Amino acid sequence: MEIVLIKWLRIFLIGFYAFAGSYHFINPGFYSDLIPDYLAYYSFINYISGLSEIVLAIGVAIPKTRLLAVKGIIVLLVLFIPSHIYFIKIGSCVESAFCVAPWISWVRLLIIHPVLILWAWAVRKIN
Repeated sequence: MEIVLIKWLRIFLIGFYAFAGSYHFINPGFYSDLIPDYLAYYSFINYISGLSEIVLAIGVAIPKTRLLAVKGIIVLLVLFIPSHIYFIKIGSCVESAFCVAPWISWVRLLIIHPVLILWAWAVRKIN
């Protein structure tokens, strides 16, 4: 039963990151305003983030690269933390993307983000 659950979690994780990565190219404006203004090269950061998510999703699908890809996803999620903090700092609202209540941004940073890290780590096994 546990192996089946891990396989389904892996499939959903692959789809999640493949979609999220693709969306960086489909709608770059959605992400660009979420990049902290103290960073330069917004477009480059946006596209390299999307490409990284796609490549890492493919890596999770391949047993030989799965552990490395999972570690890459975790590193990427850690690198995204300043963006979440920036979103909170600017009032949890970006006109080109979305606006939410500030408490939702805190839940996203303090609960959902760690859950995403745990989800990636949970699917690291080769089976």
